[in-house]
Amino acid sequence: MTDRFATNNTNPKFCDVKVNNYCGGNHRGIIEKLDYIQGMGFDAIWISPIVKNAEGSYHSYHTTDFYALNEHFGDEKDMHDLVDECHKRNILVMLDVVANHVALVGNDFSKINPFNSPEHYHEPCTITDWSNYVMVENCRLSDLPDLKHENNWVSDELLRWIKYMVEKYNLDGLRVDTVPEVPKWFWKKFNKVCGVFQIGEVFNGNVDYVHSYQGPLTSTFNYPLYFDIGDGFRDKNLEKLNEYYTYKRPIFQEGNFAEVLGVFIGNHDNARFLYQGQRTKEQLDMASVFSVFWEGIPVIYYGDEQYFDGGPDPGCREAVWDHGYNTNSPLYQYYRTALYYRKQLALWDKDLEQLEFSKEYYSFRRGNDVLTVISLAINDVTVTIKNEGYKKIQQGTLCNIFDANDKITVGETITINMKKAPKVYIPEKYINSTYTK
Repeated sequence: MTDRFATNNTNPKFCDVKVNNYCGGNHRGIIEKLDYIQGMGFDAIWISPIVKNAEGSYHSYHTTDFYALNEHFGDEKDMHDLVDECHKRNILVMLDVVANHVALVGNDFSKINPFNSPEHYHEPCTITDWSNYVMVENCRLSDLPDLKHENNWVSDELLRWIKYMVEKYNLDGLRVDTVPEVPKWFWKKFNKVCGVFQIGEVFNGNVDYVHSYQGPLTSTFNYPLYFDIGDGFRDKNLEKLNEYYTYKRPIFQEGNFAEVLGVFIGNHDNARFLYQGQRTKEQLDMASVFSVFWEGIPVIYYGDEQYFDGGPDPGCREAVWDHGYNTNSPLYQYYRTALYYRKQLALWDKDLEQLEFSKEYYSFRRGNDVLTVISLAINDVTVTIKNEGYKKIQQGTLCNIFDANDKITVGETITINMKKAPKVYIPEKYINSTYTK
């Protein structure tokens, strides 16, 4: 979240997340912290919407003017400089955009540019039944006026706007807000017009429902997996991941969409991982490494690397400067190492297969040379993996990317002693001492 990640104010104020207002984060602040971001190995950032918002809307989801900027984040030069500085470092920039609703203006649409007439909106009603498609697409979310996409001028103007934004700011991708609240036919046009990667928010655990928006948009966030990861650690039962692998993953594989799903364990709409279910920092380490090595695009919520533990919105929207940008945080270092090897091994080209699992641990391979094991990090546990099936792990010595002294010999079986740290084993020849200590 732009308002909460970094500020160029040399004396930033304390950010009380209970107060729904701006704390001072801006685009100049992000520029100053690109070393911090890149130090973990990230090569893309997702920033908050940049359009002008109703006063106090620090999250920037309450648009008042689609063609003006949120002055709290900076001016046009600041935005151009942010994109330019990112591109100099080969970091992609993904912008959050809203095409479903506008700010809380009741029915006084004169406050909105360019959608300033009642004919641009659906008649006021409230979404009360999320299984009712007509209601979801035509009624208001949290009383936010709902744009009428079947009005040709409205849909055409939104398409002109997104093309303008992508071209003007040289954007690389879009995170699309409130996807189910807009008809799929519009997203198909949006996909074609914007010309860049889009990943949509379909806040739902039903895999068929989420999958139905892949195609209309490039991809979606993997909410079904998000809920299964969370439930697995909350219920102390990692067999939940087997349920995902067995019953849900095959649905996402239709159309080869599994590899572009956004894999995440937290975001700005949900309580932090560490807030829920008495989870430990070690379990956050486990879940984070899992998200990096699983198939899809890992999307990491700022602050996880510092073990933030805020509650439901707005509690999960802490300001980093209140806590410090500690590059020696264990999870910062886990990301640094995990993302380095993810890229060095071109993990996205390696197929995935679930291996042994139980309530206490879960293991899977990528290709025949990357073996990942996580556990609940409650007890020491011995994991025995039968090296058989579709594609065996190649024989020889494998080394843990997080600990150069932790090596295993691969034969007909593989034995791993799990303590309170995630383990990812790869052939010793790929180990880089700069990233593996």
